[in-house]
Amino acid sequence: MKIISDFNDYHSKTPLALSLGMFDGVHLGHLSIINTLNEIARSEDLESAILSFWPHPRKFLNPDDNVKMLNTLEEKLELLEKSGIQNIFLKTFDEDFRNLTGSEFCEQVLVDKLNVKHIIIGHDHTFGKNKSGNFDLLKSLSTELDFKVNQLEAVQSEDLNISSTKIRLALLDGRVADANKMLGYSYPLTGKVIHGKKLGRTIGYPTANIDVPVNKLLPKSGAYIVEVWIENAFYKGMLSIGTNPTVDNENETLHTEVYILDFDQDIYGTEITVRFRDYLHDEIKFEGLEKLIEKLDLDKRLTEEFQF
Repeated sequence: MKIISDFNDYHSKTPLALSLGMFDGVHLGHLSIINTLNEIARSEDLESAILSFWPHPRKFLNPDDNVKMLNTLEEKLELLEKSGIQNIFLKTFDEDFRNLTGSEFCEQVLVDKLNVKHIIIGHDHTFGKNKSGNFDLLKSLSTELDFKVNQLEAVQSEDLNISSTKIRLALLDGRVADANKMLGYSYPLTGKVIHGKKLGRTIGYPTANIDVPVNKLLPKSGAYIVEVWIENAFYKGMLSIGTNPTVDNENETLHTEVYILDFDQDIYGTEITVRFRDYLHDEIKFEGLEKLIEKLDLDKRLTEEFQF
């Protein structure tokens, strides 16, 4: 897979079948587009390509916008590579790009720079200044600019159209099983293990504190059943997102930490990945450590019994 981020003097010699968008999450709806894109590329002797943006255009429009993404850039590129896409164009959103109308974007970027011969667009996708670009515009320009265009219907999960927004809402509501159905995989979080206050080890539940990437969306605060991957080895885990109110009630800093079952190695500084599988319960402030330990014992039993 080729990754192109410098657009200044770029001109594709290879004719492309292309789709455009953020593709945040690379979910089942995105994969429907990508599968069609790959099929068209093969049948028309083109290379498949995605035009996306990094960072999110909202950061350009409002630098103070703390937008949270379903994927880090590394996760997104890994998922796109697995999908079979041959070319990824990562555009930095800037003032010049912002001011392109839909027609200018089609002619100057898609045709002149990228040599696009077939465009696949999602059912509700818009582009260009004031959202002036859409399927109807592409259709009207296709003959003049010598490209084909297809618009795909939304992919549904349990009668709901799949979208990155609906996945975010599911995660923020703790509905990780619903989010995973729409994603087509278990929602991941990758980060280095950092030192914490080591309070968990005092009650028999030592945890690995995860340094969460700054723009990564965290699910709702609470306790979760997770897969833990450490150097390609799998472990069962119980993950907590919250402020540890029972043992650290004066600190409002959000912590993400995981208790790894049947594991006792020193992994400080190691990058680990957790994959969210199920929601256990909301964050709870217990009356004392005894009640906390009782709940942790129950969470551990549920995690042990969970069918991974």
